[in-house]
Amino acid sequence: MKHRSTLLVLAVISATSAQAQAPTTPTPEPPPRNLESLQRVEVNGVISDDTARRASTAAKIVIGREEIERFGDSTLGEILKRLPGVTTGGRPGRGGEIRMRGMGSGYTQILVNGERMPPGFSLDQLPPDQVERIEILRAPTAEYGARAIAGTINVVLREALQKHINDLRFALSSERDQLRPNIGWTRNDKLDDQGSTYNLSVNAMQNERRDDVDSSAVTHSLTTPVPDSSLRTLGQNNAANRALNIAARLQWKLGADSLSIQPFFVASNGHSDNQFTQTITPSPTPGQPRQPGSNFDQALTHSSNRNEMLRVNSQWQQRLGEDTKLEVRGGIGHATSSSHSFRSELLGAVEHRNQDDTTDSRDGSWSLNSKLSRQLKNEHSLVGGIEGEGTTRNQTRVSLQNGLSRPELDEFGDNLQASTKRIAAYAQDEWSVGKQWAFYAGLRGETIATRSSAANYAVSNRSTVWTPLLHGVWKFDEKSRDQIRASLTRSYRSPNLNDLIARPSINPQYPCGVRNSSNQPCGPNEANYPDRIGNPALKPELASGVDIAYENFLSKGGVLSANVFYRRISDLMRNVTGLETVSWSNVPRWVSRPRNIGNATTMGLELEAKFRLDQFIADAWAVNVRGNLSLFHARVDGIPGPNNTLDQQPKGTANLGADYRLRSLPLSLGASLNYTPAVTVQQTLLQQNTTSHKLVSDAFALWVVNPTTQLRISATNLSPLDYATGSVITTPDKVITSESGGRTFTLWQVRLELKV
Repeated sequence: MKHRSTLLVLAVISATSAQAQAPTTPTPEPPPRNLESLQRVEVNGVISDDTARRASTAAKIVIGREEIERFGDSTLGEILKRLPGVTTGGRPGRGGEIRMRGMGSGYTQILVNGERMPPGFSLDQLPPDQVERIEILRAPTAEYGARAIAGTINVVLREALQKHINDLRFALSSERDQLRPNIGWTRNDKLDDQGSTYNLSVNAMQNERRDDVDSSAVTHSLTTPVPDSSLRTLGQNNAANRALNIAARLQWKLGADSLSIQPFFVASNGHSDNQFTQTITPSPTPGQPRQPGSNFDQALTHSSNRNEMLRVNSQWQQRLGEDTKLEVRGGIGHATSSSHSFRSELLGAVEHRNQDDTTDSRDGSWSLNSKLSRQLKNEHSLVGGIEGEGTTRNQTRVSLQNGLSRPELDEFGDNLQASTKRIAAYAQDEWSVGKQWAFYAGLRGETIATRSSAANYAVSNRSTVWTPLLHGVWKFDEKSRDQIRASLTRSYRSPNLNDLIARPSINPQYPCGVRNSSNQPCGPNEANYPDRIGNPALKPELASGVDIAYENFLSKGGVLSANVFYRRISDLMRNVTGLETVSWSNVPRWVSRPRNIGNATTMGLELEAKFRLDQFIADAWAVNVRGNLSLFHARVDGIPGPNNTLDQQPKGTANLGADYRLRSLPLSLGASLNYTPAVTVQQTLLQQNTTSHKLVSDAFALWVVNPTTQLRISATNLSPLDYATGSVITTPDKVITSESGGRTFTLWQVRLELKV
């Protein structure tokens, strides 16, 4: 019966999706459980990814170096998109914002070495060469934090191991004839004979890309018998940027204690040039004033930016007794960014208006965490911790229009100061009952305070959240490779700093004071080009959740699993556009601002299989197969269906792929297919958003020249499709249909990997 159920799960999953997997070796029996920390399973060169996953009480997926390197991906987003329930925003083949379970921005907690990164940081800033492993937790935990309604992704940077590594990587990528050189160096070695080690990873890259600009907006009047009007924008954007990433780890062994220091530095600069034409149908009557928002037919923009970030983390581990350990972690960070943009709008080849914007920002961050753990008898441990974290931002903005300051923006202020502070405390109790049961109970409390100051728009917001957490795992029998997990949790999503800051932003399509530098007050705008303002009264979203999973770890390596989840969300945050009377205009303007709109529910099913084909089919090739299928459903109360789902959440996602190492040649081949269906979301009572489907196929070939040299050729987005986003906005007097998108392209890469 057991084998029959296993084959049934395998048939369902492999018929729908799969993904390439590294050659597997028989999975050893897991070592005795160390319950000192539920989530921090020590993964070294002996313990496989599946063993670490199996030993964790909470639902967890571990992706090690072998899987990270498999396709030679240039971004972490391209790696993560092949995992169960993970989707990425943006165009196919470009990486993008990482989302678990299809949920939009802010629902997935992103950590680097267990720490939250400062505002503005993106995982795409991290080259895969600098990552040791990726940990994915489907349910929140006390130690990693509860700001994880969809889950947590923890990226662990390269660790200092005693194994000597001195690797060089040279890569050259091309998309649409734009070259992208990349060079990386990783070195691991000993500092002394007492076990002290170091790691250094350096990566430098240059990225050039060219994108088409193609957008349209059609307005249909509901109150007057006038023909539909349309606004079409066509053009091209050329962008280039350079980046340098340096990550290091130094670890000293001091008897039973240890000290580690981890500096991390990122520097980048770039520029872009955009040229587009704007066509109006029907054409304006000659000699008559043009409508607001259409007073130019051509625009040229140039922008440049520069960013630097340095963060230094340290960790001290001390044995206070045979069964007691103290861990103290601290970090400080500093980041600067500057950007400049110049936009020139022309009408009949004569400049009609120009806008010059300069923004300088300085960000600081600090963190201090301590954890005390005590191992009791009978595989029972207690852990408690206190955490503190703070960020500050100082921003200066200068905006000129036709060379003059913009008086309608004087009330906004050019200077902004903002800060957030978070204090948290948690306790967790972990224990095993016999050889088949393991439990975890935790309680975490967090207080987040946000302050900002800008002329007439000061903000003060404070929220406190308590999150109880319960996890359990049951093995069918003492030696069974089958187990069931269950979690009952509470989690939350806190507002972003920009959502709390109330300083308005004027939509550039409908600016103010544009005629002959007369600085006229702002006139009317359209609902599809709203101004934006924050909401200091935003409350965090709270979610109660249930997760249940079945896992079958195969005797020769691999896993079959099925996971179901449910979340009930209260105080859902969403951007709502409405017509408002505002201080910066003498007529009402359409304004978008975040609001708490009510409650929502989401649920889903996640199926996963990874195995070697000859495990189930006699005489089959040793092809490594991985597949997953995820299905999602959501409902937002107070918004009519059928598309009243969570923001940006698709109905599902699927992956299919395989890889094989030839026996006659030192050659490995692999391919994968990722599919995300089109998304339609009823965002508010007035607005519906759409995103086209994504079908991304990747492939690679790896030739092992000798034990120290290998050559990799890979392709991302082999069958490029058009990609577009759009919206339909219905107001009492009109319907506005907008769409923006264009072609996508294949990214080719050749990479030479050397072990020196």
